Amino acid sequence: MATVTGAPLSGSTNGRPIPVAATSTPGTLIHTAVAGTSAFDELYIWATNVTASPATLTIEFGGTTDPGDHLVKGYAVGANSLPIPISLGQRLNNTVVVRAFSGTGSAINITGFYNRVQ
Repeated sequence: MATVTGAPLSGSTNGRPIPVAATSTPGTLIHTAVAGTSAFDELYIWATNVTASPATLTIEFGGTTDPGDHLVKGYAVGANSLPIPISLGQRLNNTVVVRAFSGTGSAINITGFYNRVQ
């Protein structure tokens, strides 16, 4: 039977929001998935614009190739937004790295967690 444990995204400090400081690729580190292929991480990610102006968001899943490695590309996040779901359980492993960048540095905060399934 599988074991599931949850934790904050690895790019977060103690579960706090991750400010997306990067304005181009490679983006700000959001999460690094579990090593190997016998387990996987289910990612749950939300984005919030904490400024008074709209900002765009790109989420890179495992690389920087456009568009092949993009989960979200140039998504417009409205000013002073509530949390918007970005990833609701996408599964990753083999140390795939998730990064994010925005057209406006530090306008968007990322929050979330992962469930590690072993």
